[in-house]
Amino acid sequence: MRRDTAHGRDSGLGPSSGAELGAEHSPDAALCIHDLSVAYRGQPVLWDVDLDIPRGSLVGLVGPNGAGKSTLLRAVLEMIPRLSGEIRVLGRPLREARRSIAYVPQRESVDWDFPVRVLDVVAMGLYGRIGWFRRVRRQHRALALEALDRVGMADLAERQISQLSGGQQQRTFLARALVQDAELSLLDEPLAAVDAATEEAIVGILRELRSRGRTMLVVHHDLPTAPLYFDRIVLLNQRVVAEGPTATVFTAENLRRTYGGSLTILSDAAAALGARGGMP
Repeated sequence: MRRDTAHGRDSGLGPSSGAELGAEHSPDAALCIHDLSVAYRGQPVLWDVDLDIPRGSLVGLVGPNGAGKSTLLRAVLEMIPRLSGEIRVLGRPLREARRSIAYVPQRESVDWDFPVRVLDVVAMGLYGRIGWFRRVRRQHRALALEALDRVGMADLAERQISQLSGGQQQRTFLARALVQDAELSLLDEPLAAVDAATEEAIVGILRELRSRGRTMLVVHHDLPTAPLYFDRIVLLNQRVVAEGPTATVFTAENLRRTYGGSLTILSDAAAALGARGGMP
């Protein structure tokens, strides 16, 4: 059960049909998700998620802890099994479009003690082009170094990743995504626990990629900055509560429906909306 409202697309609870993508989805979207459901140990984590991400957009995926934001990215990439649902990337099944996707995981999910250089981590983004177990050549290292330079990390190329700060680790993974030159990037909290300078640099890079027609779906936890950074917002709490242009979707009512009326959350949102000219 889905309907378009003034607050964005609203998906009602109910099992996914598992049907092929219907007429409600755009064939031109960067990412189409149709009736996606995921469960852990018999408990639903995502339920009947139906979503289109337009090409050339910078989209914030926002919701409370446990809402299924990281699960959504991982389910799209088939890193975890799904109960039901259909995924299309750039109009194609995932198996045909994997090289068109870059993924930046949560920093906490990475083994930072693994003995590898920063430059080698970034060069991994080229494996789709080079091939696994093939030699990384000089031209590939040059591309990786160029990506590191774009995120302000070229001088740390030879350092072990375990020696980096949290913000530097985030920039390293962003450089790996950049060197892929992917049409669609899925980023899981790239702005978490970074300093203000790193946050500004990362947002600047994401905006530059958007200006080149790239598409980014970004898990984001900080409500006050969400309307400042993203041109579209997806509000998620196990299902899609609302999605669409930020000016339409990021409202007090939609946030109440997403977060359950937390006074702290709504105060933060009011401050963010006030900076944009008032609470809709």
